[in-house]
Amino acid sequence: MQKNREIITTADGSKTIFFPDINENYHSHHGALQEARHVFFKNGLDHFSGRNELTVFEVGFGTGLNTLLAIEYAEHHRKKITYHSIEAFPVSLEEAGALDYGSLTGNPSLKTWATDLHLLSWNEEHRLTDHFRLKKLLSKLEDYSLETAFYDCIFFDAFGPRVQSEMWAPEILKKMYEGLKKEGLLVTYCAKGQVKRDLKSAGFRVEAAPGPPGKREMTLAWK
Repeated sequence: MQKNREIITTADGSKTIFFPDINENYHSHHGALQEARHVFFKNGLDHFSGRNELTVFEVGFGTGLNTLLAIEYAEHHRKKITYHSIEAFPVSLEEAGALDYGSLTGNPSLKTWATDLHLLSWNEEHRLTDHFRLKKLLSKLEDYSLETAFYDCIFFDAFGPRVQSEMWAPEILKKMYEGLKKEGLLVTYCAKGQVKRDLKSAGFRVEAAPGPPGKREMTLAWK
């Protein structure tokens, strides 16, 4: 992962990490928090509103923002969520602290998780609340085998194909398809035509949805 990186403030006041050498952020500069909530919760977990238990696989633990919001979501909706998140290049504790994601949650009891998530050991499950279990996976996605038909929803939050094309390879998308339960959903901010075609080739039923601020479309892919 790029060594040249800096913390920036996005348009909605939340922070992210910027990599100037590749001109890429972890989150949209139009708003890290808005993007995460719109893509992965409004257009992801909200589709399972009638379910009391969910299994989620996240591609890219990254800054931990999606995971923190998933804990908040589980507590607010009283849903039991088992959440597995894969990451090959963890951010530093210093960066996690500088991002100050604890200030974003509306649940005061969750504020410490913003940095504590990064202290948890890898490759073992942790019960964080009565509703949320987390397992962080320290691995490259191409080296990891998902359990077949295990997940209800996949948050596909890798860097874009321009920067990290290997993460969007047809064999990776097929692996995601096989890891989902029937009627499972892969959701991603990416709306590239080639990605949609490759998702369809993997077996997904692909839909376009309105994107977060600054982006016209995003993608939903159903098994």
